[in-house]
Amino acid sequence: MPTYRDEAVILRTHKLGEADRIVTMLSRRHGKVRAVAKGVRRTSSKFGSRLEPFMVADVQLYEGRSLDIVQQAESLGSYGADIAAHYDRFTSANAMVETADRLSESEATPEQYLLLVGGLRALSRGEHSPRSILDSYLLRVMALSGWAPSLTDCARCGMPGPHTTFVAQLGGVVCRNDAPAGSPRVAESTLSLLRSLMAGEWDVIDAASGQETSAASGLIAAYAQWHLERGIRSLAHVTDDSREGAR
Repeated sequence: MPTYRDEAVILRTHKLGEADRIVTMLSRRHGKVRAVAKGVRRTSSKFGSRLEPFMVADVQLYEGRSLDIVQQAESLGSYGADIAAHYDRFTSANAMVETADRLSESEATPEQYLLLVGGLRALSRGEHSPRSILDSYLLRVMALSGWAPSLTDCARCGMPGPHTTFVAQLGGVVCRNDAPAGSPRVAESTLSLLRSLMAGEWDVIDAASGQETSAASGLIAAYAQWHLERGIRSLAHVTDDSREGAR
């Protein structure tokens, strides 16, 4: 059974026995990996702190029958402490890693790994509003997974937009003919913000009003949870946009 190395983001950990942990990671080249880190709960562990959620590490693993075994771990990005020190960053990061965990049930791509690393780095540095970083991540990772929402043309018939109705179950904006009865209208400024979040246009995103940001967040949460088929539990703890780091 071979040994291999890879870069990985730590998604979650579980206690195993008295001193070990099961570590779930999203790796750059091997997709989602579950491995046993032996002895990491002991104070004498050399790499236990490198295998905490939101950390990025260069890991060496031994391929096992059901679970791999972590042999070495070198830190590539120590984002955990800066994220955990701020509630809004922490809750947004939890929603991101939970989404990554769910999406990587199928084979993950290097692009998904890099997108998550970039999002966690931005959260740890306070580069933008935590909720906006989360929203941009959700839209872009859904697109990488083949579920890009239509934000201009009708998601059902392809009629050129702009349209003013967004229906998560139908794949994004829809024209009047395809909109279910009673579907609420969405302001063009909110749809424009969705397009900016998808494209990573941070000058536009940071200048958006709290009302526009909250409206966009609600649509993104509904869209992501519909396509993942089960709710993203961490989203229940994400606060409204506090604008921390956005100025």
